[in-house]
Amino acid sequence: MSTRMPEKNSRARRPQAAQKQQSNNADRNESARVWKTLGGRVQEVLAKPQLNYMVILTVTMLLTGLGLVMVLSSSMVNSRASGGSVYTEFFRQAAIVVVGLIAMWFALRISPQRMRKLSPYLMGLAFILLIAVLIPGVGVGGDEVGSNSWIRFAGVGIQPSEAAKLALAVFGSSVAAHGIAKYNTVNQALGPLFAAGGVFMLLVMLQKDLGMMLLVGIVMLALVFFAGTNQRVFLGALGVIFLVGVGAIALQAYRSARITTWMDALFLNFSDSSTQGSAYQSHQGILSLSDGGFTGLGLGQSRAKWFYLPEATNDFIFAVVGEELGFLGAILVVVLFGLLGWFGIRTALKHTDPFMRMLSATLTLGVVVQAMINIGYVVGLLPVTGIQLPLISAGGTSAVITLIAMGLLANCARHEPETVSSMQHEGRPLIDRILMLPEPLPVIAGAERRQDRRNTTQQFGEPVTRQRGGAGRVGQDARRERDRLEESRRRVGAEFHERDYDGRRHGSLPPVRETRSERAAREGMPRTTQARRSNRPDSRRR
Repeated sequence: MSTRMPEKNSRARRPQAAQKQQSNNADRNESARVWKTLGGRVQEVLAKPQLNYMVILTVTMLLTGLGLVMVLSSSMVNSRASGGSVYTEFFRQAAIVVVGLIAMWFALRISPQRMRKLSPYLMGLAFILLIAVLIPGVGVGGDEVGSNSWIRFAGVGIQPSEAAKLALAVFGSSVAAHGIAKYNTVNQALGPLFAAGGVFMLLVMLQKDLGMMLLVGIVMLALVFFAGTNQRVFLGALGVIFLVGVGAIALQAYRSARITTWMDALFLNFSDSSTQGSAYQSHQGILSLSDGGFTGLGLGQSRAKWFYLPEATNDFIFAVVGEELGFLGAILVVVLFGLLGWFGIRTALKHTDPFMRMLSATLTLGVVVQAMINIGYVVGLLPVTGIQLPLISAGGTSAVITLIAMGLLANCARHEPETVSSMQHEGRPLIDRILMLPEPLPVIAGAERRQDRRNTTQQFGEPVTRQRGGAGRVGQDARRERDRLEESRRRVGAEFHERDYDGRRHGSLPPVRETRSERAAREGMPRTTQARRSNRPDSRRR
């Protein structure tokens, strides 16, 4: 009995094991089917023609709204301490955002062709502003932040380097798209771009604004990279920008101290002397992030804004976001900028026109990299450079220029070939009808280049298809054949013959009897009168 029981038990376990294996296989198949279905739905959503456009608009509005809320929360104490209301700074920022949204609306309406035509004028205006800010008495800001980067006009501060960054992106995209199609070498194609970018970086460096010089250099590198240059050119441009940055840091003692502060923040090894000196702001920013925890202290409950954290509404506003909204709020900001970067690059890849492709990629990279630099030095991963967090930090020129850039990026998304076809067949979306945006027209790749070729063909001689003046305006081939036939007739002595076969044939036929209507037309009598006379009875009798 003892030897047969295990055999019966093993036989009993076999169906159970098989059923369990079948159940596991069914579960795995069900999971695979669910994931496959989910992946198919995601792919279906991502394949929608207007998705990039709607996501860019939505993310821009979310970041702008979050920025206004955080400016209100972080500026209450300073606004009240300045003798005004707690809403003074918020109302000022809200007015600037309204101006930026109006400018963004104009950027959404402008056509890509007009964009390219206006790029040289934008460069000229930016160059004039960069020169003006260097004039003593015109440029201000040296006593406040250490760099003369602003121009005060009627109580409004203008930062020319922000305008220069946008102008360089539009002008560089136009120059690179035109030059690459026209020339064979990189130096000829990107020569104007290198010259304009180098001049702009030099002028910004003379303002002693290392952070903005870095942003202009990033735009320059993005243009060089997306133009499709080889690796040596890109690494050469990167090396030049790096050497210029190192030289600018070495010339100023306080910039060298930022490297030491960065090392302290990176390893969280602050000394007592540095926390009261050069590392004070970085130390307070990290303390604010650590106080927020996972869910944050609550909106408006930041303790750092009570004069503990300098620049709480500008450069270090991300620390206030992490303190009040916690890790979840900070991750939300990072995810929004990540979505902006992803769908901006998707927009660039959807385009076939080189100008639109380069402009989309450059604008996307300029805004997203600026955000990553700001977040990086707030959390201690990068040296402090004084760069604002786009769409969230308080600022005048930065907010307006960034909203214009987002308007141009959304405009590029509206002019994707698939989006244009979708709007032409299905109609404009609701947001376009509310904003009264016109229906986008398709952008034909290389149309400007072909138009230039048409306008400059006279330098290569007259086109063979162009008709010349003369009797009948005959084509060049027909005229050449006619001259050849005439010359052959003269050689054989047949000049008295008609020039063609039909003429000779009609000349050999007997004459045709002329009708009354033909005779009346030949004699000048109206045909209707002759017809009426021919219908009279007496005329018929005759």
